[in-house]
Amino acid sequence: MVLKTELCRFSGAKIYPGKGIRFVRADSQVFLFANSKCKRYFHNRLKPSKLTWTAMYRKQHKKDIHAEAVKKRRRTNKKPYSRSIVGATLEVIQKRRTEKAEVRDAAREAALREIKERIKKTKDEKRAKKAEVTSKSQKSQTKGSMPKGAAPKGPKLGGGGGKR
Repeated sequence: MVLKTELCRFSGAKIYPGKGIRFVRADSQVFLFANSKCKRYFHNRLKPSKLTWTAMYRKQHKKDIHAEAVKKRRRTNKKPYSRSIVGATLEVIQKRRTEKAEVRDAAREAALREIKERIKKTKDEKRAKKAEVTSKSQKSQTKGSMPKGAAPKGPKLGGGGGKR
């Protein structure tokens, strides 16, 4: 015959049928306690993890190791496997792996030099365009410039601010 045991909400001890104290809180949550000691500590708001005789304390401080048989995990040995990546085939990867560091460094330096040259070229082009635009704007300003003391011809535009 199998007995339906329940666990104490405070100590974690087994409660057999006909034993223990049942407490129903105002929000209709049910708490089961093994004895009045557990009930008293619960109502005094003591933490079960701080009392050495509770299951929670034993679990936190790793005191119940013999009860739980822990399986040792077997490490899966990963076999080295080479395969192609999106940008390169397997042959290219193998070739790169076998080439010497000096060759790799030289290729890297050449690529960096080429990038720097490209950036310099675009900067020079931008500078030339800017100079061209500024020279055009200066020419247009000199043609239509008026002497400082002269007032512009035509009607005066803008709000007239009279009396209110």
